[in-house]
Amino acid sequence: MSSAVVLHLQALNFAYAGQPALVADWSASVVAGVTLLHGDTGSGKSTLLHLMAGALPATGGRLTLAGVHRDEDAEAYQRQLFFCDPGTDAFDQFRARDTTALLSAGDARFNEARWQGLVDGFALAPHLDKPMYMLSTGSKRKVWLAAALASGRALVLLDEPTGGLDAASIACLWGELTRVAEQAERAIIFASAERVHRVPLAGLIELPVDWGRTALAP
Repeated sequence: MSSAVVLHLQALNFAYAGQPALVADWSASVVAGVTLLHGDTGSGKSTLLHLMAGALPATGGRLTLAGVHRDEDAEAYQRQLFFCDPGTDAFDQFRARDTTALLSAGDARFNEARWQGLVDGFALAPHLDKPMYMLSTGSKRKVWLAAALASGRALVLLDEPTGGLDAASIACLWGELTRVAEQAERAIIFASAERVHRVPLAGLIELPVDWGRTALAP
């Protein structure tokens, strides 16, 4: 049985000011389950995630998430997705516990029990009441990941999720993504410079080596 389409990108275009197009009339459909966005370091994976999240404005085309067109209702589109740039410092003054509450605000299907299980799997409990600026890069990433993977939103976007993680936490991540791979109603797209064989994939988006210099075309 085929999976439902969660995200549809239609004739997407994007270029940085004064630069050649990075994305040109590109269309793709992302189905429920786990999709790998694969490309070399610097190939543009993060840019594409930011476009999908609406954090970068496309210069043309249409993004449709769970039936919501972003150009018609941007707020409703944003309510359907979880994305946190791993490089952000926006939460530095908040405790890890409060950061999770902020990231899950408005998510009626946020799964507290699953979040607690991920806190245990990522060994985050000793850090929950520390401000984010006190945490290591890896521990910060675990806070984002626990919130993302417990999210009930239709689409979750993860950028190089294994960066800074210890072996036990990576194993926890693969286990949780394998569980999500069996779901029929939500999608996770994770960007990685490595090919991943530990998780059943519903889809693969492969960026060409020269994506940063040549437009991503159909």
